[in-house]
Amino acid sequence: MTFAKWALPAAFLTGFAVPAQAAPASIAGNWKTDDGKSVIQFYKCGASMCGKISKFLVPEPAGGARDAENPDKAKRSRKLLGLRIFWNLKADGTRYKGKGYSPEDGRYFNAQVWRSGNTLKVKGCVVVFCRTATFTRA
Repeated sequence: MTFAKWALPAAFLTGFAVPAQAAPASIAGNWKTDDGKSVIQFYKCGASMCGKISKFLVPEPAGGARDAENPDKAKRSRKLLGLRIFWNLKADGTRYKGKGYSPEDGRYFNAQVWRSGNTLKVKGCVVVFCRTATFTRA
């Protein structure tokens, strides 16, 4: 009788146990953007992951490419090479989720980054509008 008193509630509660999720595959390293113009380096920064422009694969203008489209006029003269464009990417299920910035159009977005085989998927969303790009190993 005492077995039945605790066995049924124990069986009921284990049905609600949350299974442990594996951490997402590593995104660390150098990845060529889908347009072939640059290489983004993803690296550990504190407890999260970040990404910066580490190399241009097309010629830069004289004096270097600048953040000309930034909505903050004070930042428009900063160089793009070395600029952190992904930050606060934290593991969430099978993806890393955080923030991103597109120097091409000066937009900040919610970012999701995950491995898909030998490629890296990068999804950026502004409000309800999203775009997914596929990066390859550099």
